[in-house]
This record gives sequence, structure tokens and C-alpha cells, in this order.
Amino acid sequence: MNIAFDAKRAYSNSTGLGHYSRTLISSLAECYPEHEYFLCTPKITNRFNIEALQNVHAVTPQQFPSTVLKSLWRSSWVKKDLKQLNIDLYHGLSNEIPVGIEKTGIKSVVTIHDLIFERYPEQYNPLDVLIYRRKFRNACTHADKIIAISKQTKEDIIQFYKIPEKKIVVCYQSCDASFAVEVNETEKLQIRNKYNLPEFFFLSVGSVIERKNLLTICKAILHLKDKLDIPLVVIGDGGKYKNEVKEFINSHGLSDKIIFLSESYSFDSSVDFPAIYQQALCIIYPSIFEGFGIPVLEALWSKIPVITSNVSCLPEAGGEGALYVDPMNAEQLADAMLRIATDDNLRNELITKGWQHAQNFTPDKCAASVMDVYKNLNG
Repeated sequence: MNIAFDAKRAYSNSTGLGHYSRTLISSLAECYPEHEYFLCTPKITNRFNIEALQNVHAVTPQQFPSTVLKSLWRSSWVKKDLKQLNIDLYHGLSNEIPVGIEKTGIKSVVTIHDLIFERYPEQYNPLDVLIYRRKFRNACTHADKIIAISKQTKEDIIQFYKIPEKKIVVCYQSCDASFAVEVNETEKLQIRNKYNLPEFFFLSVGSVIERKNLLTICKAILHLKDKLDIPLVVIGDGGKYKNEVKEFINSHGLSDKIIFLSESYSFDSSVDFPAIYQQALCIIYPSIFEGFGIPVLEALWSKIPVITSNVSCLPEAGGEGALYVDPMNAEQLADAMLRIATDDNLRNELITKGWQHAQNFTPDKCAASVMDVYKNLNG
């Protein structure tokens, strides 16, 4: 098969959608070398190096007006290139497909990561909600098959867009394989010095936005102020909500307990993340809602315990390798943090079970589930 992808995120995004795109494309190319893979992207960057993948080819806009109106090329005009390349199947990796692709005879698949903007529209710009809704609904309606990255996302697609269940397949994602590689002590020390990390710390990874719920972690640390002297390292940035969190921190004398690493260091890539994760006491991820929750999986691969929410898809991601809490209950979260910090047997049990659960999300297994979707469409 000639398989094309919307690869904009693979080349432009350093976080979730970018990681998903790069990991899946690389895994498919390596596990199924009999196919040719074409990456449709408005521009090439150094975020994704495909030189070692002989069966992967970049496709960019070549003619006017596509070279100027690149967003229109990606959202519609790319269909002409797909026909010229004899593409058998097109996969929209980030919630959208070209408008009108259903009229070309080319089979299409779309991955829907989450419909959080439908559940919490007040947390988004109203215009963005309308744009997302139009793109996502078009993709769900006209794609030949929909890949949902969790059972939760599948249920949301059915609920919000009334899509028949039989059209949706759950294909779990993996994370960067580097998280499964044990970092040696010398490199850990280098990373600790590079980022001035404390010897013991809790870790929070993710955008500092309301849904990610950093404020509840800060409230839990306040509960633990006289019981535990372990700081929280935060990787991620934000705007208005971050300011609210910092006001709480300052007004309660927690400035020495919360370290915003992204204020001092730039994280254009995640190359140092495995070494940071593997030195953490645990990751704390009390998100109110997720499509999947990739930091949970990254932590399981890193062999550290997880504290996360008992809602949404997070129990799917964490399995038996996590402690689950009500994301809005700071006292419950504080109790979980105290248990992790003081009970070595519990930590070791969670690490063992977490590693076992992580084997359900290997790059090979994730690629196989997606390839099954392709083959069933082109069988």
C-alpha cells in the first residue's frame, strides 16, 4: 500500500500530537517495510528525521498557490498530490482529514484524540470551539474508519457526534521508546546538575491549564507541609491559570516547594525527559479529563509510580500501576503522596504492576492495531 499521513504535527509539535505522530509513523515504517509511507506537511523541520527510514517520503506543497496558502493545501488541495502519488489510504493523525477526500476514491482514516472542547467549551476560545467542531465532525462523518485513542474517546464520539459504534476502533497509543531505556547513574547526575534538580522530588508534567489541575497538587502539598519536605518539579507552562496557581503558592508560603522548571529551561524536545522521570519519586497527574494521558504511560515505562485521577480514561492508561484519587480532593491526593513517599513496598509493587501494564502499549502493538485497520479497509 501507499499510505499518506497528515504529518504537520509530526514536524511542528513537540508535545502530545507530535509524539503520537512520530512514534506511530516510525513504528509502522519499521514493522511493515513492505508499504510506502508519505508524510504530507506544510514544511520540513528538524523535529522529525526520516533519513534512516527508506520507505518514508516527505510531501510538501510545490506549486503556487499551495506554496503560499499552505493551510488550504493541507486542508483540501493536498488531494491532488495524493492522486498523483497513487495513494491507497490517507490517515489524518490529528483529528481532521482533507475536505472532500471521500470523493476521490482514496480510503481515509482519522485519529480522534479527545473531544475535551465539547465537554469543557468554557475553557476554550468560542471561535476555536466552532472551528474544532466543524473539523472534527467532518472527519468523523466522512472518514471510512475512526481510530479513538481510548474507550473514553470512543464513547465521546458516539455521544457528541452520533457516529455508529461499528465505525470506531480503539487503538491505544504508545510513547517515545526512550522512556523504556534505563538511564545510567552518570547521565542522571548530569541531568540533575543541568536542571538543578533536588535529590528527591514529585513530578508534574503538562500544560499549566485548569483541566490539568496543578492547583489541587499545590493544595495537597500545603496539607503535607508539616509532614513531608519533598518539593514538586513542574514541567509545563501556562497563562491565566498559572498565575492563579502562583498566587496560591505565594500566599501560602510554598515558593520553595514548587519548582517551575520551564521558567528557567527551554523544553523544545523531550530528549532529557526520561532521565528526569527516572529520578522522580512519582509522577502526579490529577487531570480532570484526558483523551489518554500520555505522561502516565511515560511514567510507567520509566518505572516510577503514578498518582492520577479516578475519572475519564486515566484508569485505562494507568492500570494497576497507579494510585487513583478524586482529582478535586486535595486531602486524598496528599494521603496518596504521603503513602508513596513513605512506603517502599507500595512503590515497588506499583512499579512492577505498572511495567507489566505498559507492555500493552508497546510501539509494535500500537502499530499492529493501526495496520489492522488499514488492511481491513483495503482488504
